[in-house]
Amino acid sequence: MRKIVTLFAVITLLPMLCFAKTPTKSSTAIAKAQKEVQVSGCYECHEPIQALHAQNMHKAVNCISCHTDLAKHSEDASIRPVTDLSWEACGTCHTDQMNTFMQTSYHRPARDEKSQPTNRIPVWWDKLMAPHGFTKEHALTRPHVMMLLDQYVVDRAFGGRFQPKNGWEYVLETGKVWDIIEDKYPNEKGQKAFLPQTATAANPICISCKTADHILDWAYMGDPGKGAKWDRTSNVVEFAKSTNYALNCYFCHDPHSAQPRIIRDALIDALSDPKGDSAWHKDPKRTKIKVITMGLRGYDRKIAILEKADSRLMCAQCHVEYNCNPGTDLATGQPVTFADRRTNVFPLQDSLHLYDYYFKKINFGDFKNLFDGATLWKAQHPEFETYYESTHSKLGIDCDECHMQPVMKGKNKLYTSHMAKSPRFIAKDTCLKSGCHDKWSEEQAIYTMDSIKAYTKGRMRKAEFWLSTLIDRIREAKNLGIDVKAAQTSHTQAHILWEYWTAENSDGFHNPSLARESLTRSITISSAAVAELEKAITEKVSAKK
Repeated sequence: MRKIVTLFAVITLLPMLCFAKTPTKSSTAIAKAQKEVQVSGCYECHEPIQALHAQNMHKAVNCISCHTDLAKHSEDASIRPVTDLSWEACGTCHTDQMNTFMQTSYHRPARDEKSQPTNRIPVWWDKLMAPHGFTKEHALTRPHVMMLLDQYVVDRAFGGRFQPKNGWEYVLETGKVWDIIEDKYPNEKGQKAFLPQTATAANPICISCKTADHILDWAYMGDPGKGAKWDRTSNVVEFAKSTNYALNCYFCHDPHSAQPRIIRDALIDALSDPKGDSAWHKDPKRTKIKVITMGLRGYDRKIAILEKADSRLMCAQCHVEYNCNPGTDLATGQPVTFADRRTNVFPLQDSLHLYDYYFKKINFGDFKNLFDGATLWKAQHPEFETYYESTHSKLGIDCDECHMQPVMKGKNKLYTSHMAKSPRFIAKDTCLKSGCHDKWSEEQAIYTMDSIKAYTKGRMRKAEFWLSTLIDRIREAKNLGIDVKAAQTSHTQAHILWEYWTAENSDGFHNPSLARESLTRSITISSAAVAELEKAITEKVSAKK
């Protein structure tokens, strides 16, 4: 019953521009002053749009609802119409969804470092990750509406050049990014650390997880040299200044058809790989996708329409492990630059298989540890591959059912809240619904969640201790002239099995059994390598006496 209700709630949000009650100023509102265009005339050139629009829920929505300057475009095709990419384009009709998306949750402060004493990685983070940019600031998440803003001001991204206009009051603000922040160094074209203890780790690929403002000017996979305005090699400061909206509605909802979709190119690329071996590829009940090539801009852009609403895939556009960094080709030792597609790749593999993927399949190394020289990897946020084979996922429970509760408005209107929250704060509307844990109290549900997370954090602390000890032993052995290549490989393997969980945002709750297996393997590998090195060090010291 709960599944049916929630899916109904998802379906009610899909039409984006049809039932306006409280118009918001945007091109959608401005369109009322324009003359409607003959949609069939647009179809003559835009065949993919016709296939999406003509037979689906938005077929009655005229092109002027999202596009302006259409008269100029019809007279001269080289003049592009202006496309409204704002939240209001959809929120004009889907006001409840937009308003809940814009809400702020205050249970977690802004700029909350993961390496603080009470947080996820409190002890050895800097030692284990130095000199990676994430050691400058690695903060816990805030609501989706703030995620582009938070990326631009975080100390690891732009060297401190982007700062709030109103000081710390910015933490209460939502809306267009460049209404809230400013470039303090507008005459500087290059990236550098403007403030002490900052880094310049931002790039166009990592920004494309936070916004799709660039969607019409970005070739598939961000390939350079395709004629698009932006690509993987673009100046990241200029790229950032061209964006304004975090997590646009059309990430997950096709504006022409109202169908569920995905637009992240590396995810589409991974899912459509005929040799793919992810859990999704192996799942006989997987939600199928239809990949469509879009546009008349001289370069390919692709979207993928889902056969049904599947928030696991929708959320996988960002809540997934992906590489968005330059690095080193482990086969040749040469740099991997943003000209290489390996800087925009979704492995879709869990923690137990990522070493083989990065270090054997694509020969990619992210960075070297400052203290022992081992080649390491930086995780992103691998919720999709963690959750996909979990108990909850196998029961058919999608992400929205736990994180976006259905809301009844009045007597007859049900909609899905777009304020994504931990089920810990909405247990009554998620965990305790009929068909799930309806015999539990809210206190019991929270107690169970906290117990799983506490156990996982305990495993993480032990894994960190042994990784730290391994780094120390490798350094000691190197100073004695002992060959440490095997130990460095062990460090790499144990690091992946641990660091995955520093980035995965559930503290193991999404898949407790995978968390335990991964972290205990990390401990086993590190402690075994430590034992081998201690033996070699003892023998070396004894031989010198």
